[in-house]
Amino acid sequence: MSTIEETTNNSGTKVDYKEFEKEALPHMDALYNFALKMTGDADDAQDLVQETFLKAFRFFDKFERGTNCKAWLFRILKNSFINDYRKSSKEPDKVDYDDIQNFYENIKATDIKTQHAEADVFSKLLDDDISSAISDLPEDFRTVIILSDIEGFNYEEIADFIDCPVGTVRSRLHRARKMLYAKLHNYAKQKGFL
Repeated sequence: MSTIEETTNNSGTKVDYKEFEKEALPHMDALYNFALKMTGDADDAQDLVQETFLKAFRFFDKFERGTNCKAWLFRILKNSFINDYRKSSKEPDKVDYDDIQNFYENIKATDIKTQHAEADVFSKLLDDDISSAISDLPEDFRTVIILSDIEGFNYEEIADFIDCPVGTVRSRLHRARKMLYAKLHNYAKQKGFL
């Protein structure tokens, strides 16, 4: 039995599955972690990553070989998130009456647990104190810290991703690190880093 190694995308261009897999799939976990931070919901993050990979595959012929595929995928993810947010912000909120009725009938007050979604993003990577400190940063500073210090993007890639000058990225990163230093000073002493 033979496997399909090439297919034609929507623009009529042949796309090599193996090349797409080699370039794009290694970045799936990083995309999911960032999507989870952006959406605050695991299911929405999975949907966003799936949409990102579908778009990336559809437009893989537009990807310039030899450039940073991870940055290209992150840009698709960010644009998809922004477009989805704009679309949903214009729609009125929808509530399914049956879901609400079932919820109140079937759940006890003691079963309700609140969780902070952003803390979950970093829970596997960092101590609780560090995760909490990063989550407490304002969004602009949190984004550059994550992209630079966790995901490993350089200044130019971050600037392209958040659509601002490189100097702004450097300034935000410097200020974010100073904020983290202030928040984590006692933690660093306890762990013997200072």
